[in-house]
Amino acid sequence: MTDLDQATTRRDITDALLTALERRHEVLDAIVDADDRDAAVSTIAELLGTSGLGAEAVLGMRLDQLTKAERRKNQAELDDLNSALTFTLAERPASSGDTLELRAFSTDDADIFAVRTEELKVAGDGSGEPAGPLDDEIAKGAQRVDDEDAVWLVAEEEGTKVGLIFGELAGGEVDVRIWIHPDKRKQGYGVAALRKSRSEMASLFPGVPMVVRAPSS
Repeated sequence: MTDLDQATTRRDITDALLTALERRHEVLDAIVDADDRDAAVSTIAELLGTSGLGAEAVLGMRLDQLTKAERRKNQAELDDLNSALTFTLAERPASSGDTLELRAFSTDDADIFAVRTEELKVAGDGSGEPAGPLDDEIAKGAQRVDDEDAVWLVAEEEGTKVGLIFGELAGGEVDVRIWIHPDKRKQGYGVAALRKSRSEMASLFPGVPMVVRAPSS
């Protein structure tokens, strides 16, 4: 997990906890009225305007976190995180990852790969070499995926392609690169894609260190 990813996640959770304490009576009513855990998480997220991660943290809050000392500590942490991060969840709502889905790249995704290649002018393998013909690039990528030397993923939100995630095995490390469509930048999709892709990379390359390239921004 990158420093940005850690800080963003921690801020979402800390902010949700503090907001929940301020509105504790409403939150408790929402939990009591919920049919099950999933319903409670959904209701809390909507009530507080927080992410699913934040809502989960609220639902799992310990009783000792209700004390004044713990609340002061959380507020101090939130102040530090707010000073370190230049965006809020409201400004980049996609950063929570709640609405983002990842799936395997296919030949039907040549359209978004073409946009990426036209912008960056480099091959899809992370080598930095000039891009070749589009069909050749995709065929070579598919072969590396079949050989389990790479994973290519498409990031989607409600059926709209918003970006690409590439993991390439080289030199005992996985080079993870994230590209977000120019029309979808500054909304948090890069952070969300990084969060979502970690498990995919870990399952395909167990125990292999990940080197993450900064999301396009």
